[in-house]
Parts: sequence; C-alpha cells; structure tokens
Amino acid sequence: MEGTGTDRWLIETERLGKEYRLGDVPLLALCDVSVRIAPGEFVAVMGASGSGKSTFMNLLGCLDSPSAGLCRLAGRDVSHLDADELAGVRNRLVGFVFQGFNLLPRTPAVENVELPLVYAGVPARERRSRALARLAEVGLADRAWHQPSQLSGGQQQRVAIARALVNDPLLILADEPTGALDSRTSVEVMALFQAFNARGITVVLVTHESDIAAFARRTLRFRDGRLIDDRPVAAPRVAAEVLAGWRPAEVAA
Repeated sequence: MEGTGTDRWLIETERLGKEYRLGDVPLLALCDVSVRIAPGEFVAVMGASGSGKSTFMNLLGCLDSPSAGLCRLAGRDVSHLDADELAGVRNRLVGFVFQGFNLLPRTPAVENVELPLVYAGVPARERRSRALARLAEVGLADRAWHQPSQLSGGQQQRVAIARALVNDPLLILADEPTGALDSRTSVEVMALFQAFNARGITVVLVTHESDIAAFARRTLRFRDGRLIDDRPVAAPRVAAEVLAGWRPAEVAA
C-alpha cells in the first residue's frame, strides 16, 4: 500500500523495533517492521508464540514504547511520548479486547464498561447511558447488573467488547479474543467485530488460529520478530453467514 501522506493512514510504522533486556542479555522482540493500515481495515496479525505479534500490538496500542523506529497513530508520532501522554492517546483513540477478558470480578457489567469513561472524566449520568447503550449493542441489555462470575465466557467477552467501544475509539486492538471460547462463541465474537468494522472502526486482531484470521480482510504474519508476509484475504469469511448455517455437531467439545 502506498500513500502520499500520513493522513491516509490510521497506523504507520517505519522500521519499528523493540528490544528487552534479561539482565545483561538483550532480547530483540521486534525488528525493522514497516507497515501501513488505513482507517476501516480489518487486519489479523499472526505468528507463533514469541514471533513478535503481541509486542507489535502493544506498540500500536501505546502500551509500550519502541526501542527503534517510529509509530504514528492517526497521524501523530507516539514513539517517544511519556507515560501520561501515552495513556491519553490510548483512552481517546484505542479500545482493547484481551483473551482473559480483564473484567473487575466483583463489579457489574455496566460498571466494567464504564471504566474508560471514568478515566476520561465523563460525568456519571452520561457514563451510565453510554455503557448501557454499548451493552445493548452486544446483546447484553438484560445482563447489565450481572457480575462476571454470573456470565458465561462468551458473555464476559461481549462485556469486554462493549468496554472497548464505549469511548468511540478509532481502533480496536484484540489480542487472542477467541482463545478462551468454544467454536460457536468464537464466531459470534467475530460477527461483532465484523459488524463494528462495517461501521468504520479499524480492527487489528492478534491470533494464531487460521480459521479466525480468515474473517479478516488482510493478514500480517510475524516470525522471530520480523514481518514476513503482508497480504489481503481473498474471500473473507462472513461470520453472520457461518452462524446462519451452523449445525450442532460443529460445536467444539
């Protein structure tokens, strides 16, 4: 993909790298990664454990800073921001979904969804209204006051997706969001991502599962900290169509 300026790209990295240290030993987790992602794309990031895919996502999401190169998010260079500045960018532009849901265990779903708005200083009445609206969008209007222990794994992930969306982010970063779910629930989650992507939200999803990556429209593949492949998905799977034709025998044990 080629462009004439940073305004075309939601995400732009140039020779991005990340090195950690284990005592005196350097560990190169990411090396020389240059990639551009336009607004509204749905990208799956793939690779084995230790390939650098999660490090790449952490840098895109301003959870960490690179050791080399640069990363621009919505045209802004976020490579060398301090911790407070990174937190501000995260809260305004990015929503996160993780494999482990990361919900507060003794807190109702609606209050879990409100958390980003609390950090953003949104007044209580508006927080509640927006959180309830997002829960309704993911099909959990009737579970707003249930605690995570009262919800299935799929429902907990829906709460996490509602929380990621409550700040109206430009970008959703999802790290193995189906890794703890059964087959049908995984497809239901992918249907949500596809629905929100259809509304213009950019989705970058880290996965090691090729059947999950097939729902995206582009794949990036990492190995040993390097980007080794970047290609469009010829015919992305449509999650709603998969669910419509689902047979009980297809449910994973």
